[in-house]
Amino acid sequence: MMILRLLNRACVLSESVRLKSTLSTFFDEMGKAGIILKSASTGIFENLALEDWIHDHVDLQNRSMLLLWRNAPVVVIGRHQNPWQECNLPLMRRLGIPLARRRSGGGTVFHDFGNINMTFFTSKKKYDRHRNLKVVTSALKALRPDLDVAATDRFDILLNGHYKISGTAAKLGRTSAYHHCTLLCSVDRSILSSVLKSNTSEVIKSNATRSVPSPVKNLLDVDPTLDSNTIMDAIASQYNNEFGFDGPFVTVDPTHEALMPGIHKMAQDLQTWEWVYGRTPKFSVCTSLVVDDVTIKLDMDIKNGAVEQCAVEIPEDWLPSEMVNEFTSALNGSKYCPNETAVLVAALMRTLSMTADVAEKIHRLCAGVVSVM
Repeated sequence: MMILRLLNRACVLSESVRLKSTLSTFFDEMGKAGIILKSASTGIFENLALEDWIHDHVDLQNRSMLLLWRNAPVVVIGRHQNPWQECNLPLMRRLGIPLARRRSGGGTVFHDFGNINMTFFTSKKKYDRHRNLKVVTSALKALRPDLDVAATDRFDILLNGHYKISGTAAKLGRTSAYHHCTLLCSVDRSILSSVLKSNTSEVIKSNATRSVPSPVKNLLDVDPTLDSNTIMDAIASQYNNEFGFDGPFVTVDPTHEALMPGIHKMAQDLQTWEWVYGRTPKFSVCTSLVVDDVTIKLDMDIKNGAVEQCAVEIPEDWLPSEMVNEFTSALNGSKYCPNETAVLVAALMRTLSMTADVAEKIHRLCAGVVSVM
């Protein structure tokens, strides 16, 4: 299997007169109907940007491509999902696990180095999720013929008819499309189950797309020889066999701006708060907090990731109504974000005259509100 380091090629091109060469022109010059790519990056935002750069800039009308990629630990939600419903954001912040929102639909997944991601690029006419998943299941059976793996009507792949080892999402453009799926090889399942369990889902009312929980298992649990590199090689080989391709295995660096003009901005846009959190469909939070044995009712409407309206019901003998009004006014219009909330409330406490007792109660009230963020 031939491996081309496009980063090296770009360096050569930059020393020649062919400064216009990009990844898309490289593919045109190659003249292959099927190409297999492997990302040199383990950064989620670079890899998601690579997917969209290929979709937007590469001619896929007479060419199909398979991209194989893996990421450092990260939680990835679908385009139309609510992260506060889907994952345990406080735990992720403590563990340093980032959150990403992809441009395709589908449910929430946890990635680490024990998970393989595959993206099948085609023209919209040739888009075929069943056939793509057949590549994966056939590759696994070629490695271990007695392995019980099968695709479902939901385009998941199940192991032994019960354990989910792969989930699917897709993006269909005007003329091009991509279908991507995961494959659990040796994922840290204790972290997966912890971060994909929201601590606030019961207090949220939302029409956002919800993930469907499923029991999962690693392929390495049933066969220690099924490591990620072995499986990726088998999938690449089966992809060529299934579609009759003979293209090379190309390693590409998605941080290389000269090779893919505009990809840095695409990666940066995917990291913005406005995209990751602000694209969440409108939702409301309704819950009761217990502070100092006092029950506090909290109601908030969140639109574009910001507090559209905040109402707090507190016994006046615990906290004066004027202080409650100042508190809710400070939150209205702010990001639904623990850091911003804490900063705003700290600033409020510096500007208002209050007793130490009232200041402490506002501090504890803030901690309660932040706990649902």
